[in-house]
Amino acid sequence: MTPHQRKISATVSHLLEWYPKNARDLPWRRSRDPYAIWVSEIMLQQTQVNTVMPYWERWMQALPDIAALAKADSQTLHKLWEGLGYYSRVRNLHRAAGEIVQLHSGRFPERFEEILELPGIGPYTAGAIASIAFNQARPILDGNVIRVLARVWGLGGDPRSAVVRDQLWQTARELVEAASKPAAKDQTASRRRHCADLNQALMELGALICTPRQPQCEVCPLRADCKALLTQSVDALPALPKRPKTTRRYFQAYIVERRGKFLVRQRGEGAVNALLWEFPNVETGSAKADPREHSSRLLGSVSTVEPIATFQHSITRYRIQVQVYRVAGVHPRLAEGRWVSRGELSALPCSSAHRRIARLAAEPVPCRT
Repeated sequence: MTPHQRKISATVSHLLEWYPKNARDLPWRRSRDPYAIWVSEIMLQQTQVNTVMPYWERWMQALPDIAALAKADSQTLHKLWEGLGYYSRVRNLHRAAGEIVQLHSGRFPERFEEILELPGIGPYTAGAIASIAFNQARPILDGNVIRVLARVWGLGGDPRSAVVRDQLWQTARELVEAASKPAAKDQTASRRRHCADLNQALMELGALICTPRQPQCEVCPLRADCKALLTQSVDALPALPKRPKTTRRYFQAYIVERRGKFLVRQRGEGAVNALLWEFPNVETGSAKADPREHSSRLLGSVSTVEPIATFQHSITRYRIQVQVYRVAGVHPRLAEGRWVSRGELSALPCSSAHRRIARLAAEPVPCRT
């Protein structure tokens, strides 16, 4: 056995011993249903575990299986997803459920290649589902796993480059394949899900111990073989490129009310936040833009424009300022506009920013004396 093979074997052994004692009790880990695991993996993309847990539980209550997901309408799906962001994920879930019903008789496919063909599923997600749900020896590579492998193996260079990424995938593959061939003495009922446990252990170690900042190297089960720790280069690995500079953007949003109903519009197919509902709004390019000018351009003539609130929110590299105005005396020319009551508004799926505006809209208008 070569030194590299010994390190692979030792890493697998340490992780399989560490994981059952330290894994968080997450609701999707109590299930082997590939549908439940699939939904969790899609929700967890670029989203923290604590944020996902209540969403996953509500989703599984409302849509407990693939058939229910395939039959659900767009508004139901987007409402369940409201606030999670990256809404193309939920649309891909819906499309994939339709394909599973049509092509696989409603049964989630077990073959890695068939999982990979589903909309919204790439090599990482396919590997996660195949290994966790079906205990297949398929590698995974997310941000947590990249960090663990880059540090333990001392892999420098940008992990997004083809050369480094190939090295990372190869190492992840060797680990899960080694886990699929346990020693005869380990062939007990409690130790048969080695592939599932190994991949989850890699992710869990990155989430809890081998963190981006202030990693807990003193309690890491892999510290004895960690090249980054031995060379005091933990903070330098993985060698991620600098984040792009933040770009500021400025929007004005308008609350238009008539006889207890509010004017809203739906985002078009293919747009950011497609199919979500929003208040009329425009990007102005400046925090000092004239609200009367912009609201008149969008809505037609207006008699009053009253500032209500200003708030900030971030999407990827954009830092967005939203100025909210209550507009009166409007004869809207929004062809795609729709008037909705407070109850109807609460049922419509909106982005987080426009759900916040909806709460402002529901506040009573103060009396003027």
